[in-house]
Amino acid sequence: MSNFRNYLTPGRKGHLVGIGGVSMAPLAEVLFSMGLNITGSDISESEKVQHLKGLGIRIYQGHHKENIEADTEFVVRTAAVHDDNPEIMEAIRRGIPVFERAEGWGAIMQDYENSICIAGTHGKTTTTSMCTHILMAAEKDPTVMIGGTLPLLDSSGYRVGKSEAIVLESCEYYNSFLNFYPTIAVITNVEEDHLDFFKDLDDIKASFRKFALLVPKESGYVVYNIDDANTRDVVDGIDRHLFSYGMSDKADVYPANIRRIGASTKFDIMFRGKPFTNVTLHVPGDHNVANALAATAASICLGIKPTAVSYGLAGFNGAGRRFEFKGKFNGADIYDDYAHHPSELKALLDAVEPLGYKRVIVVFQPHTYTRTEALFDEFMEQLKRPDVTYLAEIYAAREKNTRGITSGMFAEKLENATYFPNNGDIVRNLRAVAQPGDIILTVGAGDVFRIGEELLAQK
Repeated sequence: MSNFRNYLTPGRKGHLVGIGGVSMAPLAEVLFSMGLNITGSDISESEKVQHLKGLGIRIYQGHHKENIEADTEFVVRTAAVHDDNPEIMEAIRRGIPVFERAEGWGAIMQDYENSICIAGTHGKTTTTSMCTHILMAAEKDPTVMIGGTLPLLDSSGYRVGKSEAIVLESCEYYNSFLNFYPTIAVITNVEEDHLDFFKDLDDIKASFRKFALLVPKESGYVVYNIDDANTRDVVDGIDRHLFSYGMSDKADVYPANIRRIGASTKFDIMFRGKPFTNVTLHVPGDHNVANALAATAASICLGIKPTAVSYGLAGFNGAGRRFEFKGKFNGADIYDDYAHHPSELKALLDAVEPLGYKRVIVVFQPHTYTRTEALFDEFMEQLKRPDVTYLAEIYAAREKNTRGITSGMFAEKLENATYFPNNGDIVRNLRAVAQPGDIILTVGAGDVFRIGEELLAQK
């Protein structure tokens, strides 16, 4: 069986299928910066594709067997690219090794002294972004891969640094993170999700436990959320250095003197009973306090000074699509958020409700049929909370609707909800009802963000 590390030498030639993807584009840039000869393909001519072309990487539009050039030595694909892709079929026919994206990152990671891998059902992107801010404030010049965008990184999701530190958002889907080599593994929480792959919660816990055990026994750390029962189950009894964070003094890292001022939160960070630093966090909600504690705990494991933690977190104003302010329409504030699981929706509404808006209007787009069906009742509990809920049709992503489920099934049971099979109708309705004192939240992991953007474009 081929090992990706055998190809990490200057001059070797690789082809990336879906090169414009959120973690494929940074992988391409890192490989290219290491002196490899990289080509790629993608369906769309995105900004990421244009950026990579600007570096000198040859990229084909569309997927064709001819894109696998004669001297290609290996191929990398995203999870969305299957064996029936013409480029994958051609590589297999010619005996060219085909690697998963996560295998590529895992191979690269082994060359870094400090690999901070941030995992969890929720909070991965925000915590990885906060870690990035702290490491940048500490002048650590990290390599970064985030599953979202960050203004600090010129609104991209990655950077290629020159230090011995790499920070990666680490996804459990398809056990991708089991290809990684963390020296610090962060687990924010563990819940039922991705049930089109995992059998049940126990299967998910087993995967996270394997992830934690990837940490070196003597020199690594497992940073975990002590407040989350499932995460405690995952790390229970493992023979690794455990480092906890949470909202009480049971944890190694915890907050004190929490004060909320509008959408900001001020608090002291305590480390094993002693003051470590104080923080002003410019994103609302207890879940973001917890994310900041996770990032701080990882930073303490790296030996980062308290001032860098304070400065780094103070400079964080949210990642793209994480309570991201988009603009105002007719006096209403429009925000966008990626929440696509009931717990994320709960955390979002918990953060918004104390902010004093007259009305909370949520435009929610469920993400995948399997998740919507498996967590239907839990979604119901949260969707009944806003003053007004508009439901867009389910975003299919990789799935086909073999279950006959629709967003309209929520609206049939909720007095505050209306179902719109067409997103244009939602935009028109919002134009008619938006008024000063409203907050309009476009929520979901699909293309629901476009609804807010279209509304603002029509001002």
